[in-house]
Amino acid sequence: MNIFALWDFVFFRNAALAAVLCGVGCSVIGVFIVCMRIPLIGVAMSHAALAGAVIALLTGLNPAWCAFGLAVACSLAIGPLADRSRMDPNISLGVIFSLMMGLAFLGIGLAPEPKNEMLGLVWGNILLLSHADLIRMAAVTAAGLLLIMLFYKEFRAVLFSRTLAAAVGIRERLVYYLLLVLCGATVTVNLDTVGGLMLFSMIVNPAAAAWQFTYRLGSMFVISAVLGVISAGSGILLSAAFDLPAGACVVICSSLIFGLSLALSPKRRSAAHGPRN
Repeated sequence: MNIFALWDFVFFRNAALAAVLCGVGCSVIGVFIVCMRIPLIGVAMSHAALAGAVIALLTGLNPAWCAFGLAVACSLAIGPLADRSRMDPNISLGVIFSLMMGLAFLGIGLAPEPKNEMLGLVWGNILLLSHADLIRMAAVTAAGLLLIMLFYKEFRAVLFSRTLAAAVGIRERLVYYLLLVLCGATVTVNLDTVGGLMLFSMIVNPAAAAWQFTYRLGSMFVISAVLGVISAGSGILLSAAFDLPAGACVVICSSLIFGLSLALSPKRRSAAHGPRN
């Protein structure tokens, strides 16, 4: 298929813009997730958004707002649940993930035929995004980038150590919860791009790949965003060229980029060689 000819179609231009927004938004949030070592938050939030959208479709409510509300509610519950129970955040994330997955697939099972709209939430439909979807994606991505720039020092301190951040007067709990809410909002607006089941890879893979090349947080944000855009863009092109599912192609490309980054990683090579005398 002629990829250049597709540029004349509005749906393909919308998909390309969505790929850029998804690549930037998800990969930047992924930096926090990778650095905090809570990778389960990506899959938990994506399933929370999926469950909210499925419930909305069953009840006749607005899927976008229900997905956003449930994802943000779950993100707000993660922090207090982990703090009050004194458990590792990944444990509370596992509990929330299992509950949201159960709700999502229960709703899909109860839905009458046909189930195309619900299955689209599972696998993504980036080629069918509307201008309203793009506006929501752009707004949340811009808000996320603005918050990171405004509170960069606080975020960096919390990533280094929540205990030390609190010791120097930073309201680390508020900053930590803000990060969780930002993750939930980002996941929600990108649900229609690669789908709830595969969105996790767009959050973790670019950030994990960026971590292979730098120790500096600021550089990691930039590298992760670039790799995220490349992953999403190359996936869309691959999908258009060979008539393949777009979401799956995006995930495969992001995974291949991580594998290549791991192979070329200066960190891995220096660790393999060991300390020099």
